Amino acid sequence: MKKLIVLLGVAGVSVSALLVRYSTAPSLTIVAYRMAFATLLLMPWAGVFHRDELRSIGRRRLLLCGVSGLFLGLHFFAYFSSLQYTSIASSVVLVDTEVFWVAGLMFLLTGERVGKWGALGIALAFAGSVVVVLCEGAGGSVKGDLIALAGAAFMAVYTVIGRLVRREMSTTLYTALVYGAGFLTAAAMALATGVPLSGWGGENLWIGLGLAVFCTLLGHSVFSWGLKYEKAAYISTVKFLEPVFASVWGVLFLREIPPLPTVLGALVILAGVALCAWDGGTDRRPPEKSMGGRRCQTGKKGV
Repeated sequence: MKKLIVLLGVAGVSVSALLVRYSTAPSLTIVAYRMAFATLLLMPWAGVFHRDELRSIGRRRLLLCGVSGLFLGLHFFAYFSSLQYTSIASSVVLVDTEVFWVAGLMFLLTGERVGKWGALGIALAFAGSVVVVLCEGAGGSVKGDLIALAGAAFMAVYTVIGRLVRREMSTTLYTALVYGAGFLTAAAMALATGVPLSGWGGENLWIGLGLAVFCTLLGHSVFSWGLKYEKAAYISTVKFLEPVFASVWGVLFLREIPPLPTVLGALVILAGVALCAWDGGTDRRPPEKSMGGRRCQTGKKGV
């Protein structure tokens, strides 16, 4: 059931392809709108139902949430920046290498391993992703490719911190703090690069709200929830399904029929994710075990 819920999170994230298509504001502005709305929607809930947890959060966890949000904002910035220098296909393939960064970092930090079937599943999912995105065309530059790789590394740090911190924090409070830090990061980068955050009309505000609800709260928040129960490498592998779901939305809403190689690549991705899930993505260590050796008393609402 937990794996199915994570899959629904991918469906939420994949809606971004539809929403961003209708945006007329700069990418960094849309990112700031997305993070701002997500924070505004979560903060009242966190303040009312997680007040005790917020009061006892401690400097270390607060700092980790801030660092996680910083790397999430850097990921968005790097990904969108890479598109200025390289093709969408090259950028997506390189950003998808996040799973390899995650697997390596988790092994070094916690000893969390990926089994042989899980490793095969990751390889299959990545290969299928390459097939899907290459249907859009190849080409690029070394500069753009390096920026995309940096985006993958930033996303990996965000995922790994989430895996560690979510063992001792509720999803609501963790994501509220992370998205707040993500907004501050995006706003700071917009200010530094001279990108205006206002004056783009109500339509782009609605798009930002849609991204916050469907792609962030029903997408990234679901991933953060799943990080308490599933291996970080599994969560990263599941994200390979995003272009598959995006293709489905394209068929349903835009009548864009994907070519046969895309369909075949999607089937390979599905096979890879299934192998990774079957390999045993669930971490069976006590979820309340914290990095500081203490248990977090979040109560029944700590979900």
